Amino acid sequence: MIDKYIKENANDVVHHLEYNAERPHLIIPEYGRHLQKLIDQATLLPDREERNKAAKYIIQVMGSLNPHLRDVPDFQHKLWDQIFIMSDFKLDVDSPYPIPTRDVINLKPERLEYPQKNPKYRFYGNNIKYMIDVANSWEEGEMKNALVKVIANHMKKSFLSWNKDTVTDMVIFEHLYELSGGKLNLLQSTEELLTTNDLMRTNKKTSNKNMPAQNGKSKNKNGKKPFNKNNNNQK
Repeated sequence: MIDKYIKENANDVVHHLEYNAERPHLIIPEYGRHLQKLIDQATLLPDREERNKAAKYIIQVMGSLNPHLRDVPDFQHKLWDQIFIMSDFKLDVDSPYPIPTRDVINLKPERLEYPQKNPKYRFYGNNIKYMIDVANSWEEGEMKNALVKVIANHMKKSFLSWNKDTVTDMVIFEHLYELSGGKLNLLQSTEELLTTNDLMRTNKKTSNKNMPAQNGKSKNKNGKKPFNKNNNNQK
C-alpha cells in the first residue's frame, strides 16, 4: 500500500524556509517578490529572442497592476525604465525607448537657491521691496507718484494686519524712506494715506431677517404668503 502522505523531517522543512532578512533587496517593492524573480530569470536567459519575449510579458504583467494607465504612452516608457532598474541594469533586450543608465537614474538635481533676503520689516514682505525697487527705477512723473502712493497705502495695510493698533502716516513715510535708500521721500509731502477704517473694512453679509419686506408683506421661500391662523372670528 502506497502511503498517501509522506512524513517529512521537521528540521528539513525549517531549513528550506525563506526569511525576508535573507532574501535579496527589492529595488521597487511595490511590484512584489514574484515579479522581481521573473525579471531575474529573464536576465539569465541565454537567447536574446527569449529575453525579448519574457521582457514583453513582464511589461504586460506590470501594466495589469495599473490597468487604467496601461495604454498610456508615457506610462509604457515608465514601465520599461522600471524593468531595467529592477534588473540592476543587467537586462539586455530590445527596448522601444532609450535604455536608462545607472548614472542618469542616480543623477541628483541641482540645488535651488531660496531667496532668503531677511528684510528688516518682515510684515511688509519681499514684494513691497521689489515694488520699491521698481519705483526707484522709474523717471519722475505722475506715474511714479501714483505708484509710490499705492506702495505707501499697501505698506500701511500690511502694518495694520500685523499690528492691530492704528499707525500714523509719518511712520509709513519713514519706513518707505528707509527701504528705498532715501530715494522715495514723502516726509515733507502733504499727501494723506487712506484711513484705518478704509483699509481694514470688511464686507459684512446682511441677513435676510434684516432685509425689509417687499410692499410690507412677508413671503416664504416659495413666494407665497404665510398662513396665519386667526381663532377670533370677526363678524
